[in-house]
Amino acid sequence: MTRSPFGWVAGGVAVSVVAPLAALLWVALQPTGPDALAHLLSTVLPRYTLTSLLLVAQVAACVTLLGVGAGWLVAAYEFPGRRALEIALILPLAMPAFVLAYAYTDFLDTSGPLQGWLRETTGWSIGQYWFPPVRSLPGAALFLSLALYPYVYMLARNAFAERSASLAEAARSLGLPAPLVWWRVTWPVARPAVVAGLTLVTMETLADFGTVNFFAVDTFSAGIFRAWQGLGDRAAAARLALVLLAAVLLLVWVERRQRGRMAFHSRAARPARVRRLRGVAAWGATLLCLLPVLAGFVLPVLLLLRAAAGQGVWLDARLAQWAANTALLSGLAVAVVVPLALALAYAVRLAQTRWMAAFATVAGAGYAVPGIVLGVGLLAVVGAVDRAWAWGAGTGLLLGGTAVAVVYAYSVRFFAVAQHGLEASLKRISPSMDASARTLGAGQFEMLRRVHWPLLRPSIATAALLVFVDCLKELPATLVLRPFNFDTLAVVAYNFAADERLAEAALPSLAIVLVGLLPVVVLARSFRRL
Repeated sequence: MTRSPFGWVAGGVAVSVVAPLAALLWVALQPTGPDALAHLLSTVLPRYTLTSLLLVAQVAACVTLLGVGAGWLVAAYEFPGRRALEIALILPLAMPAFVLAYAYTDFLDTSGPLQGWLRETTGWSIGQYWFPPVRSLPGAALFLSLALYPYVYMLARNAFAERSASLAEAARSLGLPAPLVWWRVTWPVARPAVVAGLTLVTMETLADFGTVNFFAVDTFSAGIFRAWQGLGDRAAAARLALVLLAAVLLLVWVERRQRGRMAFHSRAARPARVRRLRGVAAWGATLLCLLPVLAGFVLPVLLLLRAAAGQGVWLDARLAQWAANTALLSGLAVAVVVPLALALAYAVRLAQTRWMAAFATVAGAGYAVPGIVLGVGLLAVVGAVDRAWAWGAGTGLLLGGTAVAVVYAYSVRFFAVAQHGLEASLKRISPSMDASARTLGAGQFEMLRRVHWPLLRPSIATAALLVFVDCLKELPATLVLRPFNFDTLAVVAYNFAADERLAEAALPSLAIVLVGLLPVVVLARSFRRL
């Protein structure tokens, strides 16, 4: 079993994930002068570190309040609109943070309609009144929080919904007041799930490029792009990328360690009942759950529609080409990722060895690698392959100027999205079905085709859809690796926004959101059944 073709696929996928990271290390070790590293340490590194930490801290605090608060209200209480809000709170997942930033900046900036109306109404001029600065670190943290809080909300809601009624009743019988019951009994059970969600949010925050670069916030992602594209310093960009990668991997390790120690179990099968709120409390809960939906999805969509309609850019002839480019890259990534993820998940099922577990872990680690880090590493890989090709063939490039590197980056970055879902689906299939198929003489491929494939088709379709939309929203790797004159919706929206043409950025941004709704609808259907 361990020497099956599926096992070779698993090993190949693991090597493919490691290759750009090894190339990144090789670039970082190239000599750039004796004081290059000291220059980084004394100039940009402290600023990037402090800004990144402040951004992560603000986002973590905000998503905890939004996600845990909404999750607790939906799981523990009955109030007007609860059923609809339970699903609507997931909708901001379809809204990339950089799209939120573009929509709100166009409306709230100094030249935007809101401040223009304020000056017209009051007669004030710029400088005679105070308005919260949109292009700032707190502004970036707010928009990232509105886009990312559903990660915490979904995990917190599920954990609170499964809380034990008997534990809370036992605590109350010992004289604990309700707030202490929540803090000492309910919260410890949900805390591992919330921390797991916060880990995902932190990784996405550190990987974000579009929002922080648009607001000129000096985080590691923006600094890596600036060093590579603006200053042309490959070694400096690679060294900054390694620092960011080390921070992300440390975060993943810490989260897994704490998850191993923080194991809380409930022996009671009876879940806690949902309490009905009445009067002001009921409508207050509705308002609290409605605000993140309005701010994170409804209002940005309306602002984008207004910006597009106001400039008359509904029929941009280039939109079809941008959408076709985006669909091509995302579709190719799906065609690569889903079959390989299925093969790896199947190999793990066939041979449950340490090597296979290691391959699966390495293959799934790509999600923890920020897109800008992958971009820098893959540029080194592409350059090495092209130099070898030119040396052997004497002319031309093999990978440079093609979409292969972009698809490679997508495949490494989002392989875990398909892998984890397919592994979970295979685990739900009884091993006795495999044993029965083998006794009837079925080989590995026939068993996959006739036994597992019919049961896995819904999960495969879901995995393909999720990978497609994640690729659709990926910005930094696409920006670094795309061929010349080959723009995607995300790149076009970023370029328009970078040129302060926010109204023109509205149309591709709306297209991203529209397609992003598809996996959210699929997710909502499964979420309803939990």
